[in-house]
Amino acid sequence: MKILVLSQYFTPEPVPIPAEVAESLAERGHEVRVLTGFPNYPSGRVIPGYRQRWRAQEQMGALSVLRIPMFTDHSQNPVKRVANYVSFALSAVTARRFAKGIDVVYVYATPMTAAFPAWLWKATFGAPFVLHVQDLWPDSVLGSSMMSDRLGARIVDRLLSGWLRVLYRKAAAVIGIAPTMVSTLVERGSPEASTSLVYNWSGNGLSAGSRPAPAEEPLRVVYAGNVGEMQDLATAIRAVHAANDAGVRLEIVGDGVARESLRELVRELAVTNVVFQDPVPRERMHEIHDRTDFALVTLKDLPVFRGTIPSKFQGVLAAGLPVLTTVQGDVREFVNAHDVGFTAEAEDVRSLEDALRLAAASSTTERQEMATRAADAYQRHFARESGIDRIERVLADAARGKDDHR
Repeated sequence: MKILVLSQYFTPEPVPIPAEVAESLAERGHEVRVLTGFPNYPSGRVIPGYRQRWRAQEQMGALSVLRIPMFTDHSQNPVKRVANYVSFALSAVTARRFAKGIDVVYVYATPMTAAFPAWLWKATFGAPFVLHVQDLWPDSVLGSSMMSDRLGARIVDRLLSGWLRVLYRKAAAVIGIAPTMVSTLVERGSPEASTSLVYNWSGNGLSAGSRPAPAEEPLRVVYAGNVGEMQDLATAIRAVHAANDAGVRLEIVGDGVARESLRELVRELAVTNVVFQDPVPRERMHEIHDRTDFALVTLKDLPVFRGTIPSKFQGVLAAGLPVLTTVQGDVREFVNAHDVGFTAEAEDVRSLEDALRLAAASSTTERQEMATRAADAYQRHFARESGIDRIERVLADAARGKDDHR
């Protein structure tokens, strides 16, 4: 097939799924083009080595990559973030020539505005497109700290909901990343026959993970990833502070808009068992895993997050790490069903403190058994090759004009 990968984010940005889909499809003999922006995530600033211009074409192995200009931003300013999303969509529309002659468009649908060019091309020259939905819209937009005005939220909800219903119907197929997300997409107008589940996989692949420290030593809890408002790390800091006497230590590895406010909270509470570390590249994540007893996976208590599985969850399972999570819905059910860690209520300091104390009280043997089950669960449910197989089949069916992708 001739496949166009349309994604606002692409390597060297730390968003591995679109790059791994593109590279894997090319390795399987397909002709793959990539339409993306100039790399600026997560800082909102174009990274060194790149500068924005009207067009920049590069060859990345077998991939033909076209980069297009956009308004770069990753702040909590709603006007700037809208400009970021919309500018990429409109800029991509102008790359119509690059999209001509393809058999199918694979849309990495976060933000959902990235799907606008594919929707327009479908109407103008009939190219089928497949949506790989990572975040439920408008829920994730309305639930963010950017959208505090109620009237504005209602207008955005009405506008986006109507367009998304049309988008789901026009798509040749829609892929969700969690069971609850798939059922929600169907409820919102995505045809059941062409809506399927493909779990995200870890961008780091399966690794050995850490050797748990003896149970009498401090419990090493590590959060690694985006330090944003939605991750609710303030609750984690308060809970870890409360569990200090149990020998719990938290390391926050990463950067994001909430980092400075969290550092201020640590100073304000005089917290002594939380440290911050700069983000590390993917190829060095094993260094983080080697000093981790339990990986912390957190999100705020929003309905949209009950139907999502954050990518870091697959990453820690692949590393064979036990999990501490406050993510409700599919993630919590998975952790409990497979006995790979401890769960707590979202945005509940006392509940997370109790989970931390349970983790600290667990024996070295219990931690090792959870680690083994975590690696096994990753292999059974989140292996990369099975995910790529499924996406390839969905794209092939879409290219042939089939309706049944299940």
